[in-house]
Amino acid sequence: MVNQNKKNIEQKLAFSILGLAMLLVIIPTVLIIGFIIYKGIGAISIEFITAMPRRGMTQGGIFPAIVGTLYLVSGTLAVALPLGIGSAIYLTEYAKKGKVLKIVRLAILNLAGVPSVVYGLFGLGLFVLFLQFGQSIIAGALTLACLILPVIITASEEALKSVPQSYREASLALGATKWQTVRSVVLPHAMPGILTGAILGIGRAAGETAPILLTVVAFFLPRLPKSVLDQVMALPYHLYIISTQIPNMPEEIKYGTALVLLGIVSIFFIIATVIRIKFKISKKA
Repeated sequence: MVNQNKKNIEQKLAFSILGLAMLLVIIPTVLIIGFIIYKGIGAISIEFITAMPRRGMTQGGIFPAIVGTLYLVSGTLAVALPLGIGSAIYLTEYAKKGKVLKIVRLAILNLAGVPSVVYGLFGLGLFVLFLQFGQSIIAGALTLACLILPVIITASEEALKSVPQSYREASLALGATKWQTVRSVVLPHAMPGILTGAILGIGRAAGETAPILLTVVAFFLPRLPKSVLDQVMALPYHLYIISTQIPNMPEEIKYGTALVLLGIVSIFFIIATVIRIKFKISKKA
């Protein structure tokens, strides 16, 4: 009886500590988002979202920066998702277990912790200078793809490993090939976890400044890009510029820009979450 009471007390204490940790994360996040909405909602208008910037970006809108951000995030996902998922499939389903595989996985984990400015210098050297893409959308998207690949690969690997081995064995026993098993059995069950990795990648790609600073963004470019070899404005760098480099910039424009960036990231999150929920529902059915 005494031992049971002790276990109950320890369990309640553990739950209390975990609940407190959750509150310490959630409350500051909610306060930050609420503060940005409060300070920036006054700047949000049709003109602010759809107009070109003018008079040194102190008037007009941020439409080129919005379009540039959407192009970069879309291009990044188009490159990083197939490569990341394909790499995870190979490492989980096809690669031989051994020291080499452990070294590769350790390298991927280490790459996830590399500072973003290092990726920016890598993109500058490889895509801008060596491959001669110049400062362009394609150079920026490829650099951001390199940045989020470790996150997507790691999340996809864990999702693939979570699929029970019995599913694979049953499929193979019915005469399916290895690839048919991966494509029709393993991937559908792992897709919710894979999309979680994609969500994390989206958040990082949309908010980075250092990699795009060296590979794609322009200080002031009041026009839309005509090809993937053009420079663009982007919301993270635009927010940095108007907050630090332009004197007498109205505060509501700064916070309004931050609010728009937050909204774009949220839209991508919602789309990915809806797709993930649909996969979960179809898996249960």
